Amino acid sequence: MIETERLHLRPLEPSDVDEFVELHADPRVNRFVGSFSRRQALERLAEVERQWAERGHGLCAVELRSSGELIGRSGLQYWQQFDEIELGWTLKAEQWGHGYATEAAQACLNWGFDTLDAEYFTALMRPGNTASVKVAERLGFSPRRQDELNGSPVTVYALNRRAG
Repeated sequence: MIETERLHLRPLEPSDVDEFVELHADPRVNRFVGSFSRRQALERLAEVERQWAERGHGLCAVELRSSGELIGRSGLQYWQQFDEIELGWTLKAEQWGHGYATEAAQACLNWGFDTLDAEYFTALMRPGNTASVKVAERLGFSPRRQDELNGSPVTVYALNRRAG
């Protein structure tokens, strides 16, 4: 669906369940995004499929073009409680530090602004998630407000559509 120099992004699907559970099982990863049992992951992936079908966007599997390995997820998630679309990214810890999060998120952001009628996208950051804050800032996001998601405090970063 979306190709970058090093990555292939495609909608997540139920067949990705094992890799999805494995990604979120790592304590270095799940301290900010939580973990999933297989049943919970299947429910989450069914929600992702529904969002793609109903809204035309959702979360993508992030795969290395060189090997096809699924190294994480990125994409656009609609949050009804905020009536906003969040750009998110989560990668395997072994893949941190290679610029993949920024590359995947930038591709999703570009696709979103090209495809969707959204004036801005958000990025939700839990306290202490400094690596993701750096990615958001590299992409041009800035803090907009403090809020709460699933009982946890978050800083809501936002990036407005550029004129022109």
